Amino acid sequence: MTDTATDSDATSGADPLPPPANLAELSARLDEEVARLDREQEEVDLLITQAKSEALRHETRRSTAADKLTAAPREGDRGELIDLTNQVVNLTRRAALMESQVEVLEGKRRTLARNRDAMAALASAVAEMSPETAGGGGEPVPRRSVAADLEGSPAAVSRLILSGQEDLRREIARAMHDGPAQSLTNIVLQAQIVERLVEKDPTQAGGEVQQLVAMVQQTLEATKTFIFDVRPMVLDDLGLVPTLKRTARERGQRAGIAVDFDTMGQDRRLPMDLESGLFRMIDETVLAYLDRSPDRVAIRLDWTPERVEARVSAEKAAKEVPLDPELEDTGADLPPALARMLEERRAKAQDRIEAARREALVTLPPSTWREIQGRSATLGITAEILAEGSELHLVAEAPPAKEG
Repeated sequence: MTDTATDSDATSGADPLPPPANLAELSARLDEEVARLDREQEEVDLLITQAKSEALRHETRRSTAADKLTAAPREGDRGELIDLTNQVVNLTRRAALMESQVEVLEGKRRTLARNRDAMAALASAVAEMSPETAGGGGEPVPRRSVAADLEGSPAAVSRLILSGQEDLRREIARAMHDGPAQSLTNIVLQAQIVERLVEKDPTQAGGEVQQLVAMVQQTLEATKTFIFDVRPMVLDDLGLVPTLKRTARERGQRAGIAVDFDTMGQDRRLPMDLESGLFRMIDETVLAYLDRSPDRVAIRLDWTPERVEARVSAEKAAKEVPLDPELEDTGADLPPALARMLEERRAKAQDRIEAARREALVTLPPSTWREIQGRSATLGITAEILAEGSELHLVAEAPPAKEG
C-alpha cells in the first residue's frame, strides 16, 4: 500500500490533494475519476485483445510443432528433433503465459468496470445534492465541509477496513503460494529435465514434453479455479443462477459429494452487491457443509416478483439402531417389576435412536454463521438457521426486472 501510494505521487509530481472543501469540488473530482477509469478500461481492453491474439498465435504454433515432433521418425535427424522439442517447450511456456495474462487482465477489467459504475453512481448522487434547495424553503442551508466530515470519522472503522483488506491479501497470497505458484515451480523443473534430455536422448525427451504439456494444462485449470474462488467472472457476466450452477457442480466434484441445485420461478439479474452477497453466503455455507462429510447438499432458489429466497441444506443418513422385539408393547398385563424394566430398556433404546439422529445432523459451524450474519446485516438480507443447524434460509428483497 505504501509503495503504491509513493509511486503514484512520484508519477504525478505533486503532493496529495487536500480533502474537497465543498460538494462542487467533490463532484468535479468524482467526474475526473470516472473519466480516468474510462481511459484505463480502454487500455485494458486493448491489452486483452493483444494478449488473446498472442495466446492464439503461440498455441497454433505449439500445436503445429507438437504434431511435427510426434510424426517425426525417432531415427531421423537428431538436430531436427532437438529443434522441434525446443520449439514445443518454448511455445508451451509462451502460450501458458499469455493465457494467464488474459485471465488476469479480464479480472482487472471487471474490477475497473465495477469501480467505474460505483464512482459514477456516487458522482450522480453528489451532483443531485444542491445546498441551495436542501432546506426545502429555497434558502441556503449551512453545511459542514467534506473535510470536516472526514476528520470526524472514527479511526476504528478505518482500522477495521484496513485489517479486512490485509486479511484478504494474506489469504490470496497463501492460496497463490500453495496452488498456482507451486505448480509453476514444478513446470520449471520439468522443463529443465526436458532440456537436459534433448541433448542426451531426444526420443525420451518427446515423452517428457507431453508430460510437460499436461502439467501446463493442469496448472491453467488450477489457476482458473483459483480465479473462480476469488471472484467468479461468470457472476458479473451472467448472474447468480449460472454461477451457483457451476458452483454446485465443481464443489461437488472436488468433494466427491452430490450437490444439487434447483431454482423455481423466473430468475433475473440483481444489483451487483446483492448478487455478490448472496453468492458468497451460499458458497461459504456449501463449503462449510461439505467439510462435515454429508451424504448430500442441496441449493434451492425461489423467485417471486418481490424477493428471492435461498435455502442451503445438508443431510446425512442416520445409523440404524436395531430394536429388540421384546421391547414391543404386547398389550398384556405384566408384573410391576417387569413393566418397569421394559420401560427403562425402551427409554435407553429411544436415547440411542436420538443420539444416532443427532450424530447424523450436519450443522453449520458457528464461525461461518457469524460471517453470514454480519454480511446479511450489511446487505439487509434476512438470514436464519433451520432444522437444528442443517439448513440456511436467506430472504432478500429484490427489485423487479426492468422492462425491455
